[in-house]
Amino acid sequence: MLTLCTALAGLLLVLPLLGNLLFPYWWQDLVISLSIVHKGYRRLRRLERHPPLSLLDTFLEKVRSHPEKALLLFGEQVYTYRDIDRRSSQAARVLRDSVGLREGDSVAVFLLNVPAYLWVWMGLAKIGCAMACLNSNIRAKSLLHALGACGATVLLTTPDFKAAIEDVLPSLQEKGIRVFYLSAESPTSGVEPLQGQIDAASEEPIPVAFRANITSKSTALYIFTSGTTGLPKAAIITHRRMCSMATMLCVSGVSAEDVIYTPLPLYHSSALLLGVGGCLEVGATCVLRPKFSVSQFWDDCRRYHVSVIQYVGEVMRYLCNVPKRENERDHTVRLAVGNGMRVEVWKEFLQRFGPIRICEFYGATEGNTGFVNYTGKIGAVGRANFIQKMLAPFELIRYNVERDEPVRDERGYCIRVPPGEAGLLVVKITKSAPFNGYAGDRQKSEKKVLRDVVKKGDLYFNSGDLLMVDHEGFIYFQDRVGDTFRWKGENVATTEVETTLAGVRFIQEVNVYGVPVPGHEGKAGMAAIRLKEGMVFDGETLYAHAKDFLPNYAIPRFVRLQDALEVTGTFKQCKGQLVKEGFNPALIKDPLFFLDESKTCFMPMSPQIYSSILDMKLKL
Repeated sequence: MLTLCTALAGLLLVLPLLGNLLFPYWWQDLVISLSIVHKGYRRLRRLERHPPLSLLDTFLEKVRSHPEKALLLFGEQVYTYRDIDRRSSQAARVLRDSVGLREGDSVAVFLLNVPAYLWVWMGLAKIGCAMACLNSNIRAKSLLHALGACGATVLLTTPDFKAAIEDVLPSLQEKGIRVFYLSAESPTSGVEPLQGQIDAASEEPIPVAFRANITSKSTALYIFTSGTTGLPKAAIITHRRMCSMATMLCVSGVSAEDVIYTPLPLYHSSALLLGVGGCLEVGATCVLRPKFSVSQFWDDCRRYHVSVIQYVGEVMRYLCNVPKRENERDHTVRLAVGNGMRVEVWKEFLQRFGPIRICEFYGATEGNTGFVNYTGKIGAVGRANFIQKMLAPFELIRYNVERDEPVRDERGYCIRVPPGEAGLLVVKITKSAPFNGYAGDRQKSEKKVLRDVVKKGDLYFNSGDLLMVDHEGFIYFQDRVGDTFRWKGENVATTEVETTLAGVRFIQEVNVYGVPVPGHEGKAGMAAIRLKEGMVFDGETLYAHAKDFLPNYAIPRFVRLQDALEVTGTFKQCKGQLVKEGFNPALIKDPLFFLDESKTCFMPMSPQIYSSILDMKLKL
């Protein structure tokens, strides 16, 4: 008997060790899965109430529990939870009583990273309005399209965008869209300033009756994303989706004691929902930067005692590219949450700036699932565990990049790829993992849905991304498919750039694509151009036109002149071979040009310029 007891005791001691050897991540998988299930169940219970308890209610609960705690730090300004609550009530009252907004209306905000973004957001939520977050870089046609897509009747902005507003104001007035400046005075005829009214308005709480008909399925936000259709698409973010995304920081281990640093633009879901929304969810403090500054980054972290930073891959690369300093490990940052970091940058970042936990994630704004790398495995965006597959069933399927379509078997079903092979990520559309689509055009939403993937009649969300799962279950991002590439942390829709450049007088045809550049995240824009007969290339004119009509990140960095642009049998432009050939003047016989910002012109590409780009001596 004694021998048996000894053997059992020994087995109990050995089992955990054996488990760690055979299944080294099982404990982390279990803990994170239980956390996700618990938070998801609690979130659904709150959203199923009548009226539902949304992110706004979470914020109001934090206002009641710690009103004097700092919610937002912006330069020298400090806004407490109570400050934002009162300010948002003032804004809500003016927007309802003076502007005439009512529950269900859509309001577009065209703002830089300023505190007003938060109190306008909460103010609109208090009166049941959906907020459309316009990319502050868009202009002219893209701006008008975005406003039309989300059905906005009111545009809130500041005199910072005076030129952009005045450029389209006649068109806005024709469409019945009213524009207001969040300022004391207006420099534009036909645009009314609201700041004075807001300052004088009552700070009393807004009645819940003003948003009484809002449900978990009601639209809370429109976040714009570029796609293969060219112009910005308004992704519909319901209250349920918004609450789900706001739990990302909590799942990553962020608590109320943390200070989160957000240098990313608030018109992106990462900054607004994961960053600021995550702060509201856990009751933390957010440090908001007007825009990312590599020279001020670590000084800000020390100044505000930051413990959590948000990033995109470009941010980390910029930080690693600056000369080393003696005090670069002198900070309180313990966690970095973001996406798009390359393996070599990841390793260098940890080596230079200390043992900061990296929580890389994957997710599309309009998608119906996401992954998070909670183990710290370098290069991975998450893990494929059974809980994830149960809550949001997904598949990686074989994809023909040249034909831009999934590969199907003889029965017409998609083919799963084995571990180690890249495949298109598709996620089953279910009641618990819905796809809400885009506003303004049903066809855009329909293009993101794949049918008959695993069996007849099923529906899957097409992410448009190629991912790979290794034999340990870790998930890695590989590439994008279709006509979109990523540069400077932004998605660039090639068709939008092509349409814009086609307006240049000497261009007959243009084919835009992304090319990889050593040492840079994503892909840099490149345009293959066919000139009109008898005309010559003018680098200054092309530069001026691109600067006037495109965001800086969307302007091609390279130009290639071709006698003819290759197309497929269905007249789709061929991009695959052009991407492979890149921008090396030693390999390409066609004339090549490089965007030289210092000379405000596209200049001829030389072997010396090419070498400078590869050596990262020339800034892109």
